[in-house]
Amino acid sequence: MYIARKLESKVRILSDSFPVVMVTGARQVGKTTLLKHIKEDSRKFVSLDIPENRLLAVYEPAAFLAKYSPPVIIDEFQYAPNLLPYIKAYVDENKNAGDFWLTGSQNFAAMKNVSESLAGRVGIVNLYSLSYSEITGALNDEYVAAYDALSARQAQGYSLSKAETFAHIVKGGMPRLYENFTATTQDYFNGYVQTYLTRDIKDLAQVADELAFFKFMQICSGFAAGLLSYTELSKRAGISVAKAKEWISVLVSSGIIILLEPYFANALKRVIKSPKLFFMDSGLLCYLRGIDSAEVLEKSVSSGDVFENYVVSEIYKSFTNVGLRPPLYHFRDANNRKEIDLIIERGGTVYPIEIKEGSNPDSKSIKNFDALSALPSVGSGSVICNATGLYPIKPDIWAVPHWVI
Repeated sequence: MYIARKLESKVRILSDSFPVVMVTGARQVGKTTLLKHIKEDSRKFVSLDIPENRLLAVYEPAAFLAKYSPPVIIDEFQYAPNLLPYIKAYVDENKNAGDFWLTGSQNFAAMKNVSESLAGRVGIVNLYSLSYSEITGALNDEYVAAYDALSARQAQGYSLSKAETFAHIVKGGMPRLYENFTATTQDYFNGYVQTYLTRDIKDLAQVADELAFFKFMQICSGFAAGLLSYTELSKRAGISVAKAKEWISVLVSSGIIILLEPYFANALKRVIKSPKLFFMDSGLLCYLRGIDSAEVLEKSVSSGDVFENYVVSEIYKSFTNVGLRPPLYHFRDANNRKEIDLIIERGGTVYPIEIKEGSNPDSKSIKNFDALSALPSVGSGSVICNATGLYPIKPDIWAVPHWVI
């Protein structure tokens, strides 16, 4: 069963404008399925996951492109970055939009070369696991905090009870889980992590100790929705700070996690400089934390952190799914007295967001919004939560059910 992806239209737009389109993202998030679904009949497909195709691409790149001439999808392109100069020569000579569609499960090995070799010739988009609006078919645009936009989304939304919310968070958004998959989510993520470690990490990041990296991922899950301290992370993992930074970079570049930088403005004094860490699939986060059911999550002392991680990842996807760079930040002053979970900055205006696991947030939830009062333009505020519907907390500040995102 194919679930429509919001990013489909952006890929088509880029393909009409650039000779090369590259879709990057973690393994099994649906990159290949998306491109196969929207491709024209004349477009060939070749996967470099298949050894014989990879050998031809690596050792005989000219013969490879002769066999798989455009228009073509080259899947798992990072395994043969040596194709880049041949693709560049082809597109410079032919100048046809949409000739090459490339996918890459890991961009830390290929993206630097792609951006340098194909500058001005490639449109790049990032795909993550399914958002809730994709699963329901709502296919929402990027999150907008204004009441009119939120009200329109609520009208077409598919509400979730708190118990259903926890079940959805534990399941996550990996497309395979929404097909005819009869095993448990734990079974799925056992295989997923094993594949990630043995194929992507070992081959492309030269990580010799797979168990050490898995332990590192588990430790990172404990930092989800919190400030990232490389010193503390390295101490818990038993590795150097330099190695911790290197492995965090691997997780970011492979689409497993994101780091949100703190919001800074000249009008705001003494803000903390540490980023916050978030996993892009809540199912993987729960798996790494040993949370295997909605009941376990609901009783967990970390349920609030997991819920915040889920909401941030959904808002982040709402931007990437329309091809936009997410303008998202967090805020915390250096004295740890004022904290705002999320800030969206658009057109010089900031929109503060608090994230609460409860169903009935009140004015206490927004007590830190006044930390932004020195800024020239502060827009509508949101408290994203498990409410059953939109309701006002204060003028232009709304309690927002998470399923409206």
